[in-house]
Amino acid sequence: MDEWERWEHRVQTAAHPVAYRLLKAVAARGPVVRVPRVGVVVSDARTARDVLLDTEGYTKTGPGAAGGLWTPVLGPRALINMEGPEHAALRRRLGGLFTPGHVAAVCERVLRGPLGEMERRLAAGGEVDLVRVVRDGATEVIRELVGLRDTEADFARAAAVVAGVRLWRTSLTGRQAREARGALARLGDAAAAAYRAGDESTVPGRLRALGLDEAEARAAVVVFLLTGTETLVSFVPRLIALTHDAGLGPDRITDALIEEALRVTSPTPLMLRSAARAGRIGGVRVEAGERVVIATLLCTRAYGSFAPDGAPDRPDPAELRRLWFGAGPHFCLGMPLAMAEVRAVVGALRGFPGLRIVRRRPARGVLIPAYARLSLRATG
Repeated sequence: MDEWERWEHRVQTAAHPVAYRLLKAVAARGPVVRVPRVGVVVSDARTARDVLLDTEGYTKTGPGAAGGLWTPVLGPRALINMEGPEHAALRRRLGGLFTPGHVAAVCERVLRGPLGEMERRLAAGGEVDLVRVVRDGATEVIRELVGLRDTEADFARAAAVVAGVRLWRTSLTGRQAREARGALARLGDAAAAAYRAGDESTVPGRLRALGLDEAEARAAVVVFLLTGTETLVSFVPRLIALTHDAGLGPDRITDALIEEALRVTSPTPLMLRSAARAGRIGGVRVEAGERVVIATLLCTRAYGSFAPDGAPDRPDPAELRRLWFGAGPHFCLGMPLAMAEVRAVVGALRGFPGLRIVRRRPARGVLIPAYARLSLRATG
């Protein structure tokens, strides 16, 4: 096992010590396998993409799907738990909020301070915890976009509740749902205030101008807050760790290498759907209402080991491309924002080709596998 594989294994097992090993064992039995208490597990990229594209047959709103987790907390119109024409219409209204040029400009402006401070500390020989830098920066970017202030405590509480979700559960517990509603209600109140102000430099103001009502705007903003930070906090430190363990400095990180790191880390390691009708997936019978677990991480890793300098002999099939961001009408709306933030952090680190990891610790008991700490120091 290579060094990057050893550390990635630790990251995955720290987050989900039972589920990760279970899914790997399941994948060894075949591309589609029914697992008691879990559902029908898909670990083949082509099959996974077919499921994601078949929104009539496999939904986010049925039993065991993502809607079961989000709807009790956010209500039924939070974009992430919607399907069909209503979902398509809302996405169309939101489409202009995350254009590459706009989000790149926001990231450049908001991250200039924290990334500049990181560069100064590294240049002075100091130690920097990249996890904290990325978390603080991503939170500031989202807060800037949605026009919120003084929300860190409520956001941290809500994120902690979501982190407690486990694969075999089809919904939050009553206590988890109450705690999440309490924290998110305050975030929602802040979003509602920004919505009423109507400032179109913020997401709530833009949503109001697009014709969304206040409840839709509240739910959409909360989803942006939760999903717009945790995936970045997961991926960016792992990207730097992968390249470090492969013997490369941050000056060697290209867009192609970022895509390769996304493939082997898959910051969205699982996607949940519910069968709307009886049928078959890869020859396996699926009953109406049965949960379908798309093991994105296993789907993408099946195409080979981490290849930072490229793998010319490895095929690049259409079914694999950016599967970690989803497919079809639920393809990640915030992808341009995520990529802009990744490039901003990498750009700040490129001036330190001798960057070294001096200590690291995987995060335990979290929903999205990540490092709890990744401390860096510049050498040479």
